[in-house]
Amino acid sequence: MVELTWARQEQDVDLRHHGDAEIGEGLADFAVNVRTGTPPAWLAERLRASLADLAAYPDPEPARAAVARRHGRAPGEVLLTAGAAEAFVLIARVLRPRRAVVVHPQFTEPEAALRAAGHQVGRVVLGKDFVLDPAAVPADADLVMIGNPTNPTSVLHPAAAVAALARPGRTVVVDEAFMDCVPGEPESLATRLPPGFVIVRSLTKTWGLAGLRAGYVLAEPRLISALAAAQPLWAVSTPALVAVQECSAPAAVAEAEAWAAGMAAERDRLAAELSGRGLYVVPGARASFLCLRVPDALGIRALLRQRGYAVRRGDTFPGLGPDWLRIAVRDRPANDALLKVLGDLGI
Repeated sequence: MVELTWARQEQDVDLRHHGDAEIGEGLADFAVNVRTGTPPAWLAERLRASLADLAAYPDPEPARAAVARRHGRAPGEVLLTAGAAEAFVLIARVLRPRRAVVVHPQFTEPEAALRAAGHQVGRVVLGKDFVLDPAAVPADADLVMIGNPTNPTSVLHPAAAVAALARPGRTVVVDEAFMDCVPGEPESLATRLPPGFVIVRSLTKTWGLAGLRAGYVLAEPRLISALAAAQPLWAVSTPALVAVQECSAPAAVAEAEAWAAGMAAERDRLAAELSGRGLYVVPGARASFLCLRVPDALGIRALLRQRGYAVRRGDTFPGLGPDWLRIAVRDRPANDALLKVLGDLGI
């Protein structure tokens, strides 16, 4: 079942609530989807070295070329941004859709950016298991925004299903911030880039760069030029440019692949443990987090906080509600500690 709604201009949920609002001193962090133990030592050293160049204005071209090589694109199809969040703001400011639709549940910043730019926003709310049906999106929607794999559900949509959203005159924005959680990235459209598609990527999650703000957009050159014209000069700092360049290198991509494979095994084990306790865990999770339905999830969240654990509430995602939580996947000892506390609470 898929539900189509038109969002009110006043907020019916807090679209600006994110996982960082859940954490606090002394709390084990299962709320933020940034990989623990990052940035790795080699990347931290390169970032420290970049500080010697802060007197010069940032030069984005080496990093832009590195991203282009990483995805088999031309440099003119790449725009570097201060994280994915800036990309969504630029897209909302530059495009003039007649009917914008956001596929939910998903990361809420794309809708928040559209609203802030004065656009009316429609929602396509996916039903059970949150599987994409391209036919559910209204045919006259000329801007569609979707995540893949999707935050918070961890669902990976087939590339063919996402590509089927294409229509003449339509722009499709795909948030692939968690795509590097998927070994081999088989469902990514970054290397294919169908006409009318915009791919947004982030280095925040895998490389532990939330405080640095590093991301990029892939799109046809004319749209990249329009987005660049709306972007402040020197919007991406020299350290962030160094991070983008280094993390796009083949050795870094291979390192991320190895981490993703190990994380996937632990994620699947954690999902099986939770499912075995009678909880509904959204099936087929492919990102670095799990989405689960728990009776009185907000109450459980509060009890977990009392015991030193932070998890992400789900009721601020359109399409979810007060019985949903999102839990980041950590290493096995940390996950087992969380499972023990859940067991103590009768879960």
